[in-house]
Order: sequence, then structure tokens, then C-alpha cells
Amino acid sequence: MTDTERRSRESGAQDPEIAAELEGVPADMIDDTGNTLDEDLARLGDELDAARQDILYAKAETQNVRRRLEKDIADARAYAATAFARDILSVADNIARALEAIPADLRGDDKFKNLVAGLEATGREIEKVFSSHGITRIAAKGLPLDPHQHQAMIEMPSVDVEPGTVLQELQAGYMIKDRLLRAAMVAVAKKPE
Repeated sequence: MTDTERRSRESGAQDPEIAAELEGVPADMIDDTGNTLDEDLARLGDELDAARQDILYAKAETQNVRRRLEKDIADARAYAATAFARDILSVADNIARALEAIPADLRGDDKFKNLVAGLEATGREIEKVFSSHGITRIAAKGLPLDPHQHQAMIEMPSVDVEPGTVLQELQAGYMIKDRLLRAAMVAVAKKPE
């Protein structure tokens, strides 16, 4: 038996073409599938590189998920009071309307003095609570219309200011931190006809 035949028999290769390919390769370098150890080593190296790449992708995806969750948690904490704050805005509006409804000549009257003082104190307390939770009033009057913060309800002809300038605030707008809580409803100047 020749060396090639012995190697062919040891490797399990019965095909003469495989035996010819194995000619000159030492017998201990051939596995039971007919592949050389160098081929197996290269294949395993490729598999290892692919596994390393998969691990890197999995780590990156895990980091992205963790960052998204941390941002979601921070947003939930920062904006948890949004729905409640929207509901309280109507209370603040009603207190302001009640104060505006009391004529100036009756504010000094003894019958209304305590009522006015109570409404003003309640309004200040609401503003204090708003500011402690990052809720701020949107500036409107005299500024150009900002569609991200103002909602134009009516247009009024005016020669005193540029068209698109807010002339009157119909309802106050508010921000909660950097997000819009409620747009300010405003009257905007337009060119007179």
C-alpha cells in the first residue's frame, strides 16, 4: 500500500481525485472528512470572527436599548405631571377670570377686599407650584406669532405694529420644561384694508 492510499484510507476518502489532492500532504494533517487541518483552522477562524461580530452587534444593541430605557424613564419623571398640569390650567384660568371680573372700584370695598386677597393668594400659590414643576407661561403679547407656541384665533387690523405680531392674549399658554403644555391663544395684527 502506498503512502497516498494509506492516507486516503485513513481520511475516509475513496475517490481517486481526493486522493490525488492529498498527495504530498502529511497524514497527520488530514482529518476524517478529507480536509486539511489548515482548512479546518481557517474555517474555525472565520466562524470565530463571525461570532465576535455577532457579540459586538448584540452588545451595541443592548447599549442602545439601555440608553432608550434610561431616556424613557427620565422623560416619564420629567413629564409625569403633564396631564394633571393641563387640568389645573383651567383652574388657574378661572381664578384669573374671577379677579378680572371684579371692577377696580369694588376692589377697595371692605366686602370684596378679602375675596380679592384670597383669589390673588390662590393665583400666586398656583404660579409657585407651576414654577416648582417646571411649568412656565409663554410670552405672547408684542411678539411675532410663533406657530410652535401661539395659536392665532383672530386677526385684527393694526397700523401700529407689523403684521403677524401678537396684539392680545386671549388665553395664556404654558410650557412644561421644554415641551408645549398648551398653546397661547392670541389675536394677531394684520394690515388694515
